[in-house]
Amino acid sequence: MAWFHGLHFNNLRGDLFGGITAAVVALPLALAFGVSSGAGAIAGLYGAIFVGLFAALFGGTSAQVSGPTGPMTVVMATVYTQLIAADPQAGPAMAFTVVMLSGLFQILFGLMRLGRYVTLVPFPVISGFMTGIGLIIILLQLGPLLGFAAGADVLLAFKALPTQLATLDPASLSLGVMALVILFFWPSTLALWLPAPLAALILGTLMALWGFADSDLAVIGAIPTGMPGWHLPSFSAEHLQLMLTSALMLAALGAIDSLLTSLVADNMLKTQHRSNRELIGQGLGNLVSGLFGGLPGAGATMRTVVNVRAGGRTPLSGAVHALLLLAVVLGAGPLAEKIPLAVLAGILIKVGLDIIDWNFLRRAYLAPPFVLFLMVLVLLLTVFVDLIVAVGTGVFLANLYTVKRLSDLQLGELRLVQADDAGLDQIERRMLQHCGDRLAIYRINGPISFGAAKGIHARLRSDQGHEALVLDLHGVSYIDVSTALTLEEIILEIKAGQRLIYLVGMKPDVEQVLKRMRVLQHLRTDQVCEDREQALGRACRVLAVDVAVGGDPASDSDGMAIAAAETTAARFKERPPS
Repeated sequence: MAWFHGLHFNNLRGDLFGGITAAVVALPLALAFGVSSGAGAIAGLYGAIFVGLFAALFGGTSAQVSGPTGPMTVVMATVYTQLIAADPQAGPAMAFTVVMLSGLFQILFGLMRLGRYVTLVPFPVISGFMTGIGLIIILLQLGPLLGFAAGADVLLAFKALPTQLATLDPASLSLGVMALVILFFWPSTLALWLPAPLAALILGTLMALWGFADSDLAVIGAIPTGMPGWHLPSFSAEHLQLMLTSALMLAALGAIDSLLTSLVADNMLKTQHRSNRELIGQGLGNLVSGLFGGLPGAGATMRTVVNVRAGGRTPLSGAVHALLLLAVVLGAGPLAEKIPLAVLAGILIKVGLDIIDWNFLRRAYLAPPFVLFLMVLVLLLTVFVDLIVAVGTGVFLANLYTVKRLSDLQLGELRLVQADDAGLDQIERRMLQHCGDRLAIYRINGPISFGAAKGIHARLRSDQGHEALVLDLHGVSYIDVSTALTLEEIILEIKAGQRLIYLVGMKPDVEQVLKRMRVLQHLRTDQVCEDREQALGRACRVLAVDVAVGGDPASDSDGMAIAAAETTAARFKERPPS
C-alpha cells in the first residue's frame, strides 16, 4: 500500500458512495468540457477517467477527485483550435501530445520537489486569471445557449452576440435557461441523491425529446463506445515552441488548481496532503489521458467536496468515480447522444459563474490600488489577449512590486550611527567622537535583496562628507549574488574617491558569498574586521597618519595599518576626544 497514499479499506461504504456521487456530478461536466474544448464529448470523459484514476491512486491527497476543469479546458480549447488551424491533419495528435507533455512537466515538478512553491502565485494574479477564465467560459457558451455553434475565439463570440440575440432559437434558449434555473434552485435535500448538474442534464434532455421534438436542436451526436485507441505523440518543428509553451502552461495551471483543491480537502478532513506526490499523480494522469485522447485535468474542487461530504476518505473513492465513468463509456454512450448542446451550455455557464472570484470582487474597492490594478489587468489580458501572457505579466509585475516593497523596508534598516547611539560601548563612542565628521558608521539589519542593495548604494554614494566608512553587517542574515556585486560597486567607488571602507561582523554565509564572487579581494585584510571597535581603531589610526604626513590612506601598507591599530583602543581609553 506504500504506492497508494492514504489507501485502506476501513471506509469501504463511504468511499463507494462518495465515488458514485462524484461520478454523477462529473458526468455532465465531463461531457460539457469535452464539447467546449472542440475535441468532442468523449475526450472529456476520457480525461475524467484517466486523470481521475491515476491521480487518485498515485497522488498525494487521499480524497481528491480529479478530472477536466474549466481553466484547463479553456487552455486546451485554445491549443486545439490553434493546432487544428495550423495543420488540420496532424493538429489533433499534436494537441493530445501537448497534454502528454504537460503530464511530463508535472511529474518533473514533483521530482524536483516544487510542490510547496507552486501555490505561491500572488493572489491578485490567481483572482484575475480565474475571473477571466470564468468570463471566457460564459462568453463562449452564450452562442450555444442561443442556438448557435460554439466558437473558440472570445472576441468573435463577443462581436457575434448582437446578431445572435436578434435571431436566437427560442427552444435552445428555453432549455438553457431551464438548466440554469435547476442549477441555481435545486433543493439541497434532493441534491444528496441527485446532484443539480445531473438533474439539469436529465430533465433538459427529456424536455428536448418530449417538448421540442419538432425543433432542430443541436445535440452532442454520436459518441464512440468501447475502449479508447492510442494517440501516439506527434511533433512538428514548426509548432514545437507553441506546443512546449502550452504544455508548460497546462502543467503549471493544473498544479496550482490541484494543490489548492488539496488544501480544501485537508481543511475538510483535517489531513495533510503530500504536494510533490500529488504533482506526480496528476502528471501520470495527464500523460495517460493524452495518450488515449483525453482532456487534461486537475484536482476538481466541487467534485472533491461532493466526494468528501458523501463519505469519501481514501483514493478508492476517486478510483470508483473513474471506473463508473468508464462503464458509461463502454455501454451508455448512445444514451448521451441526444443531450442538447443548449443544456450543456447552461451547465457550463453556471461553472463559469462559480469560477469568477466573487468573494474578491465584492470587496475590490477596499483593496490597495495596485492589487486592484493587477487583478483587473490580468483579467483583461486573460479574456482579450492570451492566457500565458496574462499569467506571465501578472507574476512579473507582482514580483516587481514585492521587490520594491521589500527593498523599501530593508532600506529603512540602513541608518547612520551617531556617537550617542545606545548600541555603542564607551570605547567606540569615544573613537567616533574623536574622528568627528571624518568617519561614519552605517548599520544594516536583516536580509539584503538586490533592490535594497541598489538603494544602499545610492545612499552611500550621496555620502561624500566622510573620509572613512564602516559598514556594520552584524545584523545582515543573507545576501545573494546580485547584492554581492552591488557591494563590489560600492567598494570600488569609495576606493576611487580616495576614501576608506571597512566591513564589520559578516556572518559565515554572507562572507562565503562575498569570497566566492571575489568581492573581498578589493579590500586589504585590515579592512575586514570582526567587530566595530577593531574597525574604528584601524580607521582612526589611518586617518591620524593621513593628517600627520599627508599621505594617501589607501596606499598605507597592510602591516603598518594592522600594527598601528593594535594599540588604538588602549590609547583612546586614556585620552579624551579632541
